[in-house]
Amino acid sequence: MAEHTLILGGARSGKSAWAERQASAWAAEAPGREVVVVATGEARDEEMRARIAAHQAQRPAGWQTVEAPLALAEALAAADGPQRLLLVDCLTLWLTNLLLADLPPELDLDSVRALQPGPRWQAGRAALLAVLPRLQAPVLLIGNEVGHGIVPLGAVNRLFVDESGRLHQALAAQCARVRFVMAGCVLPLKG
Repeated sequence: MAEHTLILGGARSGKSAWAERQASAWAAEAPGREVVVVATGEARDEEMRARIAAHQAQRPAGWQTVEAPLALAEALAAADGPQRLLLVDCLTLWLTNLLLADLPPELDLDSVRALQPGPRWQAGRAALLAVLPRLQAPVLLIGNEVGHGIVPLGAVNRLFVDESGRLHQALAAQCARVRFVMAGCVLPLKG
């Protein structure tokens, strides 16, 4: 079974850069190794397009990219292989995509007092947790740690923070290593 690493930290903490350095080092250890970036972001506006372009520009030319804004488990299974490392960037955007996909478009978010996880999120989370132990490839999973602040206003925001925390706990239990990145410094939490 491949060993997976969960990489957590705040926005612009250096998570992706550290994960990319780890992936490059892994690929350089033996000939024929490949890195596949499983990207979950969707370019819904100009600012997000710029963020995605910046991430793409800093990756080595030989790396493959698979777009998986919703079907993360399926993308990991399809990209799996013994000479591959899979880098998921990022869990936070994937969670956002699925939570939004579960909300009815006519919902007035300002009037909602409480929300429960929807079926698409529950199925996606279950599928991810089920596929990880079966993968041959090591996986680097990047996620934003958002639970260090106050309890947010708004039911959607609270649901997001709660589900992010639950996802990170479940993944940490399955991963051999967990790293926390802050200001570019890496703190080992597990393994």
